[in-house]
Formats: sequence, C-alpha cells, structure tokens
Amino acid sequence: MRFMFVGDSMTIGRAGDFTWRYRMWQHLDASFGGPYDIVGPRTELYDTTANAPLSYEYGALAFPPAARRHLAGWGEGWLHMAPVIRETVAADKADVLLVSLGLIDLGFYTDSTRTAANAHRFITEARAANPRIRMVLLPVIPNIRARTDAPFAAECDRFNELLAKTVADLDAAASPVLLASSPESYAIDTDTYDGTHPGPSGEHKLAGAFAGAMHQAWGLGGPYAPETSAHVRLRPPSFVEAVRRTSPTG
Repeated sequence: MRFMFVGDSMTIGRAGDFTWRYRMWQHLDASFGGPYDIVGPRTELYDTTANAPLSYEYGALAFPPAARRHLAGWGEGWLHMAPVIRETVAADKADVLLVSLGLIDLGFYTDSTRTAANAHRFITEARAANPRIRMVLLPVIPNIRARTDAPFAAECDRFNELLAKTVADLDAAASPVLLASSPESYAIDTDTYDGTHPGPSGEHKLAGAFAGAMHQAWGLGGPYAPETSAHVRLRPPSFVEAVRRTSPTG
C-alpha cells in the first residue's frame, strides 16, 4: 500500500522539525503489519531563512530518506493541490492520501465556499488517476488567527461544515473518503510553536488523528501510541536552528 502526505506548511515542516509525517512513519512502521511505501514528488523541508523549500535537515536522523516523500508546500492549499493531484497520484501510484489543507486557503486565497469547491475538485481529480484511491481529510484545526479574528473563525467553521458535507456526498465504497476528527485536546499554546505550526506534541496529535481514522474505519494499522523512541537518534540543532525553533515564524 502506498501512502502520500498532502498538505501546507504544517505538513512540509521547516528546517529542524520532526514533522507529523515522521510521527506517522513511526506509527506505520510499528503497526501496519504489511508492506507499504510512502510516496510523493518532494522530500524537502522549508528553509525559512531562504524562504524556499531547500532544507533536508530533519530533526531525526532515524527518518529514512525514502519515507520523507510528500506533496506539501509552504503557502500551498486546496487551490494549489487540486490541479496537480491527478498527475501526482498517477505518477506515484498512490493508494491512500492523508490530506491536511484549508487554513492557508481561507487565510490568503479563497473563501469557504470556493475552498470547499477546490476540495471537491481535488477528490474528483485524485479518483481520475486511481478510481480505488482512499482519502483521509483533516478539517481546519485551531489556530491563532481564529482566536482573535471572528470573521475568519466563522469562515473556518463554515468550511469545516462544507468539507464534512463534501465527504458525505463523495464517499463511495470503491473509493472511500474519511473526515478525520480534529485532534483531541489540541491547544495552540502548547501544541504549536507559533499558534499555527505544530511542535512535537502537536505533530503527534496530527498523526494520531489520521491514524485513528484509518484504524477505526478501515482496520489499517493499530491505535496510535506516541513513541518514546529511546533508540531514535536526534540530530542536535545548530544554534541558528535552536533560536528559530523558539521564535515565531510565518
């Protein structure tokens, strides 16, 4: 089975991050119980000093290069992924898409109605490449802007409602679509490093949301258990990275 991670800045991660993709790889490696691959056309992290996806400095040396593949981009949303998902699924022969998108769309590009339309197009385009593809979609999760911007918070809530309706309308036995639950007890003050992007605890909660949906609905993998991983070798951050990890960034 071939898994592809699709997302925005919360999924690609920045230089020095572990990423929730790493947490999901750990989960699959421990619980999947069969052959699998992680696929996608990209492997980079975002380098905030260069404002470009140029870094390969993951937080854990234990993350194999082959498992770092993804289709995620800093500043990219449903708007950007819908036009490219058909060719990407076809090229990489993906079987399962784990998708975290929407916040960047609502924040910069499209309103809730248009964002939901792009999500609909994404699903349709993915199925055009693989009529039996499975998808797990994460709703827009808590973020700092929604705390202080009431109209934006309302748009996030409305989009999540529209996304749930889209999933209900497009779910099919041959190509099931799941709406993952928003991560339980997700707190932007402790689970993110800047109110939006996940820190280590947030990464586990995002991975757990996807893992829980797949396990409960399809019996894929086991229940998610954050790994203490004494055997994992952590890459010591440089001074610049250490400062960056404790400073809010975009």
